[in-house]
Amino acid sequence: MKILISADMEGATGVTWPADVLPGTPQWERCRSMFTSDVNAAAEGFFDGGADQVLVNEAHWTMRNLLLEQLDERVEMLTGRHKALSMVEGVQYGDVDGIAFIGYHAGAGMEGVLAHTYLANQITGVWLNDVRASEGLLNAHVAAEYGVPVVLVTGDDLACEDALGYAPGALKVAVKDHVSRYAAVCRTPSRTAEAIRAAAEEAAQLADRQEPTYAGPFAIALEFDAAHLAMAATVVPGVARTGERKVAYRSSTMYEGIRTFKAVTTIVSAAVEEQYG
Repeated sequence: MKILISADMEGATGVTWPADVLPGTPQWERCRSMFTSDVNAAAEGFFDGGADQVLVNEAHWTMRNLLLEQLDERVEMLTGRHKALSMVEGVQYGDVDGIAFIGYHAGAGMEGVLAHTYLANQITGVWLNDVRASEGLLNAHVAAEYGVPVVLVTGDDLACEDALGYAPGALKVAVKDHVSRYAAVCRTPSRTAEAIRAAAEEAAQLADRQEPTYAGPFAIALEFDAAHLAMAATVVPGVARTGERKVAYRSSTMYEGIRTFKAVTTIVSAAVEEQYG
């Protein structure tokens, strides 16, 4: 049995504000250990549950945040940017039986600690077939096209609530309770590690590669916080402006959809100027 862990940081134990997740800050350096603890606990639990392989795909920011030297020696880690499927890279090779979303968070425009979708600020909403979408929802559809079920989700309580919509059968572990975008009631790393490890051991029993599920076509819409970003996004073929700050496109598969989404966010992030956005 092979498990893929997609590891994001905003939903990690102890993380509550931007400095906790921005590479290079003292707070980020401190929170890396707690992020690594969450991932390590999940990996250990999956091994306890019968997994033979666990591949961790770094999915946050520079994708160079986890501390490899603190991980279980049986784990392999995919680190670094510019991957074909970004946050769920590794799911496409036909050898993954289940995927875990560790450190996930709610989507742009939603309540949740550090809630966003790919870009920290510029995107104010994403909709997939008229349903407000988080990264978890988008990534779950990608995984489904390779027959890989989501078996475990960790993050704040609202990230776990969001996961009920896209992975109702998955195990969920809330490592903190949302108070505001930048505040949460946090559990200690020892408590969250114990909870994640136990959930992962149970979740391993849900890892069962299925026939690929194609739920398309997909209509994907994005809303930005400034009009010029909508204009910039239309550089990507197939992306059309639908409002002053909105764009939309259609994809027959989520593989195409997530790659177009990544292209849009890359273009938009390059169009942001200091101070004025």
